[in-house]
Parts: sequence; C-alpha cells; structure tokens
Amino acid sequence: MKKLLIKTIIFFCLCIHVACDKDFLDLEPLGEYSETNVWKDLNLAETFVNKMYINVFGTPFAAWRLSDYSDESHFVPDWGTGNFNKGLITSDNLYTWPATYATAHLNWNSLYANIRQTNIFFSKIEEIAADDPEFSNRLKGEVYFMRAATYHYLTTLYGGVPIVTDVYGLNDDFLLPRNNYAECIDFIVSQLDSAASLLPESYSADRAGRITKGGALGFKAKVLVYAASDLHNPEKNGAILHGYANPELLGYTNGSATDRWRLAKNAAKAVIDMQTYSLYAADPAEGDSIPQTIADYFLMKELTAEDMITIHYTPKTSTGGWVDPVIASNPNGYHGTGNQNPIGDLVDDYEMKDGSKFDWGNPVHKANPYVDRDARFYATVLYEGVQWATRPSDALVMDPYSKIQTGYVYNTNGTLIKAGLDTRKGPIEDWNGSYSGYYLRKAVDPTISPTDGKKQDIPFRYMRYAEILLIYAEACNELGEDAEARDYVNRVRKRAGQPDLPETTNGDALRKAIRQERRIELAFEDHRFWDVRRWLIGPEAAHQTHGVDIRYTVNRTQVASYRQPDGSTWGTPVYNRIQIPGDLRIWDNKLYFFPIMRDEILKNDLLIQNPGY
Repeated sequence: MKKLLIKTIIFFCLCIHVACDKDFLDLEPLGEYSETNVWKDLNLAETFVNKMYINVFGTPFAAWRLSDYSDESHFVPDWGTGNFNKGLITSDNLYTWPATYATAHLNWNSLYANIRQTNIFFSKIEEIAADDPEFSNRLKGEVYFMRAATYHYLTTLYGGVPIVTDVYGLNDDFLLPRNNYAECIDFIVSQLDSAASLLPESYSADRAGRITKGGALGFKAKVLVYAASDLHNPEKNGAILHGYANPELLGYTNGSATDRWRLAKNAAKAVIDMQTYSLYAADPAEGDSIPQTIADYFLMKELTAEDMITIHYTPKTSTGGWVDPVIASNPNGYHGTGNQNPIGDLVDDYEMKDGSKFDWGNPVHKANPYVDRDARFYATVLYEGVQWATRPSDALVMDPYSKIQTGYVYNTNGTLIKAGLDTRKGPIEDWNGSYSGYYLRKAVDPTISPTDGKKQDIPFRYMRYAEILLIYAEACNELGEDAEARDYVNRVRKRAGQPDLPETTNGDALRKAIRQERRIELAFEDHRFWDVRRWLIGPEAAHQTHGVDIRYTVNRTQVASYRQPDGSTWGTPVYNRIQIPGDLRIWDNKLYFFPIMRDEILKNDLLIQNPGY
C-alpha cells in the first residue's frame, strides 16, 4: 500500500510538471507536421509532393505484377488473379486488383485521393512561392505532371471522368457528372504542357527519379498515342460499346483520327528533337554479348541517356518479399517464390535471331527451342539449362553448376525418378514452382540471394527512350508514313541485334510488326496490360495459356542427381508445349474499361456506369 501511494504521488507530480511546462506542450509530434507548417516551408511542401510519386507510380516491383493481368505472366499463387483474368470482375468485386502493391493505386478512390492532394498543393503553394520562385516553380511542374498522370490512369481505366480542380470541404456540393473523354485528354495535355514549361531538363544524381521536362513531354506522347488508338476511335470501337448510350465518355465521337495520330507523332518527335536521350548501347559491335548488355542495363543503379522516368528503391522501401524481385521472382530452387512466370505464349513470340518466327511445328525449333533466339529472350527469361546465380548452400549441394532445372528425368517405363530443383516436384519449396517452365530474369539481381536477407535497390525504368521511338513509329505507320516508321523500329531492333524489317513490310503487316516489337522490347515494364486494351486485341490476348514440358529418359531405375556428375544432362531433352493447368483466360468486352464501383455510383447519382456492368 505504501509503495502504491509513493507511485501515485510521483505520477501526480509529473502531471503537474507537464501541465506547467509550456515548452513541452508546444512541441510538435516527432515525424508529423501540421498543414499550417507545411505551407510555411518549401522543403516541407516538397515532402508533401514526394508522396504523390508513389500514389501515381505505385510499386511495379511487387509479388503481384501488372504482367500477371495480361498475356505476359502467370501468377503462381493465383489468389484471385485467375478470376480477374476470366473476366469475372463486377462493380462490387475486382478480386485481387485493389490489394496488390502494383495495382492498389489504380482504382477510382486512390486516384481521386491523389487528385485531392494535387489540388491542395495548388491552393496553397502561392503562400510561399515568393520565398524561392525557382524552387516553387519546379514543384509546380512536378505537381502538374502528377495531376496529369493521375487523370491519365483514370481515363485509361474508366474513360471520361469528372475533372476536379477545386478542394472540396464537407459542406460543399462535390457531386459532379463525368466529363467526356475528349475533354479529359485536352485537360491532361494542358497539364503536361504546363509541367514541361516549368521543369528542368535534368537533375543532379542525388535527385534522380524526379520528373524532368523530357519525362513530361514523353508522357504527353504516351497519353496522345493511347488517345489515338482503336479503343477510343469511333471508326473502330463500335463493336465493343454494345450500343452504349454515352459513347462520348469512352472515346471520341467526332474529329479526325488522322489529326489525333498526328498529335501523337509530333509529341514523340518533340522528345526526339530534344537530343537529350538515346538508346543505351544502341550500336553493338561485332563480338559484343548483346543479351548480357541488355540484361545488365536493367540491373544498373546508375541512370543512362535512355532513362526518362525512373522509380527508385532502397532496401528500406521494400516490404519483405512483397516488393522485392530477389524473393518474388527468383526460382523456387533458389528459395524464391517465383511468382510471376513468363508464359510460353510470350516466350514463343521471341523471334529467331535471323528475324524469322519461332514455330513449334518446325522440327529444328522444337528440338532445341532456346538456340538462336532474339537476344532479348535471353535477357528476359530463365529457361531450362541456362546459367544463373550461385544457388544457396543447401541447393548448391544438389546443383553445383547453378543451372536452371525445370525438367524431369524419367526411366524407360515412364516413371519419374528425378525432378528438377526449380519444378513443382523438386526437393526445395515445390509449392512455389513455375507452372510454365520459365522464370523471370529481367531486372532480377543475380548477385543477391533470397536467403541473404538483403533487398535489391535497382530502379524500375518506367519510361525509356525506346518507348518514345516505338510511339513515333506507331504513329507514323497509322499516318501511312511506313518508311519513317520502319526506320525507327529498326533502331530498336538494331540494339537487340535483330535484322531490319524488310522494306516490303508496310501497312497492316508493319502495324503487326510494331505491336510485336513493343511486346518484346517492353516486356514486364507495365505496358502490355494497357496495349491489349487500346489496340482492341482482348480476345487475341485472352486464351488458354501454355508452358513447356521437358523430359529426359534414362535406361535405369534411379539417378543420384538431375544431371550427370560432369554436369551434362541425361541424354537429349524432349520439349513439348503444354497447357498451364487452370489458366484459361476468358475475354469479355466489358474489360476494356473498369467498372465504377457500386458504392461510388450510390454516392453520386450523376455518374454513368460503363457498359457491361
């Protein structure tokens, strides 16, 4: 009782001391700043702006990737991605889409939350702009870009949306109808023009990742090429609108498609004419290892003249394995989770080195499908027998050669006697094995092991000069300027060591070649999901996916290891194209746009729902 009384007196005295200590009461909470303080200090305003970057770009290096929702990869755990890819989304359920680090920012609520942040910024920045006009103008340029990029994603997902530039309070009437698609594109372009007029052409290395003038102009080219595409062209999109009563919300209803393609071409040419950017290793010399050069480019921490917009990571920004390719993409035989595995349909689209098409029906191709392929295949995909990183100690005992093992060894009776370490029947984490027989190499750091407890800190190259060249080529082709289009596609192909497109490749054939080039050059860089939609090729992209089955046959009842003691395989492998179990993709035309979620419709009866929902 006496001890309790003493503790009570001490606590009471402390309370009196705190209550009388005015300085104590006036302290700001550590790590927190009031809104009033933010708009007294440009450095704090910059911190406010910094948060917008992740709100716009998300975390592309994640356990789930945008590629898992397109015909690039298969997400091994599924966790609802299969339902999304079967077209089952509704205005009540997007399945895993809102839950992933890579896509959580790509929905109505998150994007409009970011719009509010941009509007708050513009309503407050003039209070301190005079303190350092150059600094405040640069921040304005970044936020003009952020507002444009946010509306770009809103219009790409939903079509026309309400354009909001005011900061609404609880007592304001903020129920607005959707602006039409053309109005939204005009607004986005105006924001990007404002951004480009205020942003510097470059930053010092310590500010890498901030938006530059070239980044804003490059993004403008992206916006305009999307807007000119078939999805928003009234001459092309009628079949997918189902007689929708408000086509103006989803695309243009008047004007000239030629004029829109001309705007896209000119926007891309403006970036080219800056002469600020160039392809990395654009002109490979004879004897260069082109696959290694390309692979190394995506592992570089330093930026190059090809890099226009980059998203930067540090080990501290990683959340376990959820945003770390070392864990999320490495094969299970390395103790990785091997989540996003390239599907065989993508692998099959990589050309032969001579520019001809790969074909499973060709006996020579089928006998050894990984010989003499486009260099970008080797820089992007891990496949059976390729040398990869040194395996962790427990796996290294079983595979001292550290070569990918995605095949199986059978005896002559057809009985499985040894499964590769990286298969779903291997001795290490078989539940994480690939269904396709492939793993992702692109931008996965082989110098870090999933067992090291370290995270990679390589930037995600969100926009590269190669994309600008392909945008320019696409616009030229749509305008009938095929010689110019081929020239710019061939620049990208030359860097990859691929032959020029034949001069006879024109019109529709050239259009297919340009789309194919984007599929290969920009694989796993968050483009294909959008390209499938803007080109209206959903039915072509959604199908039963495929992988590869690899078998070795030996005349014995058992083998000690997957390979012979000298590292050679047990005979000649037999490759067969197979279906990935449970991965039938089904397309519904409603998927060209997302639904406005039911709770948003109920809150605002001025909103018109998209077709199919």
